[in-house]
Amino acid sequence: MLKQYLFLLACGFMAISCNQPSKEVEFWMTDPSQDIKFQLQDSLVFQMGKSSESQPLFIQLNPENSYQEMDGFGFTLSQGSALHLLGMSESARKALLEELFGTDANQIGISYLRLAVAASDLNEYPFSYDDLEDSLATDLELEKFDLGPDRNDVIPILKEILAINPDIKLMASPWSPPAWMKDNRDTRGGSLLEEYEPVYAQYLVKYIQQMKAEGIIIDALTIQNEPLHPGNNPSLLMLSEQQARFIGLHLGPAFRDAGIDTKILIYDHNADRPDYPITVLQDSLANPFIAGSAFHLYGGQIDALSDVHQAFPDKHIYFTEQWIGAPGNLAGDLPWHIKNLIIGATRNWAKTVLEWNLTSNPTLTPFTDRGGCDRCLGAVTIEGDSVIRNPAYYVIAHASKFVVPGSMRIDSNEIEGLANVAFQRPDGKLVLIVLNEGNEPKLFSAGPSEKSFQASLNPGAVGTFIWK
Repeated sequence: MLKQYLFLLACGFMAISCNQPSKEVEFWMTDPSQDIKFQLQDSLVFQMGKSSESQPLFIQLNPENSYQEMDGFGFTLSQGSALHLLGMSESARKALLEELFGTDANQIGISYLRLAVAASDLNEYPFSYDDLEDSLATDLELEKFDLGPDRNDVIPILKEILAINPDIKLMASPWSPPAWMKDNRDTRGGSLLEEYEPVYAQYLVKYIQQMKAEGIIIDALTIQNEPLHPGNNPSLLMLSEQQARFIGLHLGPAFRDAGIDTKILIYDHNADRPDYPITVLQDSLANPFIAGSAFHLYGGQIDALSDVHQAFPDKHIYFTEQWIGAPGNLAGDLPWHIKNLIIGATRNWAKTVLEWNLTSNPTLTPFTDRGGCDRCLGAVTIEGDSVIRNPAYYVIAHASKFVVPGSMRIDSNEIEGLANVAFQRPDGKLVLIVLNEGNEPKLFSAGPSEKSFQASLNPGAVGTFIWK
């Protein structure tokens, strides 16, 4: 009653109409059926003190119930992505990087990037930071360690990105240790020899330290990209028991002794094997050094992330990779990725949602031989100074532009056919992302109990709504 009295009193003093709805809901939409691609729509209206809870399609937000704090949304910056960007003119590259990483009106505010520790399969060729010409040689003191090729492409582009967004967070993932540390002495497949685990821990320490010397802070490190997929190039088979031993006996203590506070993340593979991170987290030596678990979704169901969260609620969840195959299909790719990643992963405790490579070129090169991805479509395709925005661009933009780091996921009810997720930003604004996954247009209402607005979405369309 007091709140209602004060509201009416304010209306009288300010000579305003208390029944006048105000245009306060910002609405961005992608609707492939109408060729609308992440465009600002007319503002929507809501009315104080008027609830639509009784309507059958009412998405109710409850900011009082909050879940995980978000670290950000983004992509992987591969060597190929860096090369495509470096092939642009300086002015065109600057404009594109500002669009991707800036926070102004026409920019999408990417806030998190994943990097490869040495080569990924989207490099021109596989390499480590300590490759030896003699196939039987070793370098136990890591005297030959150097960031090497990354100084020519990834690091220069990272510095340009950091100039635009100094607060962007960076995650790094190795695809393979140096071949001389592996039982098959090859960049592809094989396993890390136990005798070299202490040396490999120091290798990763040196990576963190040398990147820091370049002004690049690594926020988090996953132990191994896709540890159960040794068929890529580069790649490594690392079973859960070895990952636990490596962290507990070697990497964790090495980071501690070097004063490194980079977060250690485990698994970094598909949602079909939640037993893997749970096994690692059950290890009493490894557990204290682990910040969380990372996932992809090339197998399994997204709710498996919650299984790991429930088993170890003090550890964080990250979603770190999902690709879109060329040539891309916005009408099919957008709803799947919005439902499973932007909505599904965050509803299952993920602090990040990262799609795969940032850029591609028309030929989808470079990629390594013997297993490199030859169909991976970037968020944007670059040809000279020409830029085409692909499905992953719009998927991430619907969240990255509005759900800034530090936002909290908050409670919103689930409605059949209207997948959704809600957040509250540090500035108090609410963000709601909704997908119409049905076959008919849907009119719905949304908001907290004390106020609501109406909106409609066609089948397959996505809307992001922002208000305070």
